[in-house]
Amino acid sequence: MKLHKADGIGNSRLAAWFSALVSLALLVAVAAQLRDMDMRHVVALIPTSPLFWTVFAVWYLAGPVSEWIIYRRLWQIPVTGIGALMRKMVSNELLLGYLGEAQFYAWVRARQQLAAAPFGAIKDVTILSALTGNVTTLVMLAVAWPLVFSGKIGLGMQSTFVSLGVVLVSSFVILLFRQKLFTLPGRELRFIAALHLARIATKTGLGALLWYLVLPQVAVGLWLVLSTLRMLVSRLPLVPNKDVVFAGISVVLLGHHEQVAALLAMMGGLVLAGHLVVGASFATSDLVESWRRR
Repeated sequence: MKLHKADGIGNSRLAAWFSALVSLALLVAVAAQLRDMDMRHVVALIPTSPLFWTVFAVWYLAGPVSEWIIYRRLWQIPVTGIGALMRKMVSNELLLGYLGEAQFYAWVRARQQLAAAPFGAIKDVTILSALTGNVTTLVMLAVAWPLVFSGKIGLGMQSTFVSLGVVLVSSFVILLFRQKLFTLPGRELRFIAALHLARIATKTGLGALLWYLVLPQVAVGLWLVLSTLRMLVSRLPLVPNKDVVFAGISVVLLGHHEQVAALLAMMGGLVLAGHLVVGASFATSDLVESWRRR
C-alpha cells in the first residue's frame, strides 16, 4: 500500500514537471509569435461592436467548454478545468498537435482525485473528435461535390480524391478496431460524439456570423456556405495551399476578393492574439504554481 502511494506521488511529480516544461515551451512560442506579429494591422481592422466580441468569445471557447462538459460528465472535473482545456487547445495550435492532450493528461494526473486512469478517457475523446471530424468532412464534401467537381474553386481533383481516401481509410480503421480502441461504455461514447458534432456545427455557424458582422453587405446565408466550405478545405489532409484554395472559393461565391482577404487576415490575427494571451497567461500561472510546489 505504501509502495502504491509512493508511486502515485512520483507520477504526480513527473506530471507536474512535464506540464511545467510544456508551459515553458509555450512561453517561448508566444514570444516568437509576438516578435513576428504586426499588431497595428490587426488592431486597425478589429470591429468595436460588443456583439462581435460576444460572438467571438463564444466561438473561441466552444471547443474547451464542450470538452469540459464531457470531462465533467466523466470525472466531475471542476470549473478550473476549462483553463486547462484552453491551454491544451493553445498548445496544440502553437506548439505541436496532440501535445496539448499530453499536457492535459499531466494536469489530470497531478490531481489524482479526478480520475484513477485518465489516459483511456482522453484517448477516446481525441479519437472520437477525429472520427466526427471525418464524418463531417465526408458529408460536406458530398454536399459541395458539384462545386468541387466543376474545378472553379481551385480544388485539385487528385488531391481531393487522395484526401478523401485518407479520411475514409482512417475512419474505417477506427470503426473496425473500435472494440480495442475505445475503453468507455457505448452510452458515453455516443454522448461524446454528439457533443463533438454540436461543437463543429456551433463553430461553423458562429464563424459565419462573425464574418457577417464585419461585412454585413454579404448575406448571412452565403457566409454560412463559405464557412462550411472553409471547414471542408481545412479538414482535407492532403490539399496544398489551403488559404489559396479558400481565396478562390471566396472569389467564386462573393466576388469581394480584397475585402474577404482583409477579413480573413483580421480574423487570423485576432485568433492568434487570443492564443498568445491565453497561452502566456496560463503558462505563467502554471510555472508559478510549479515553483511554489517545490
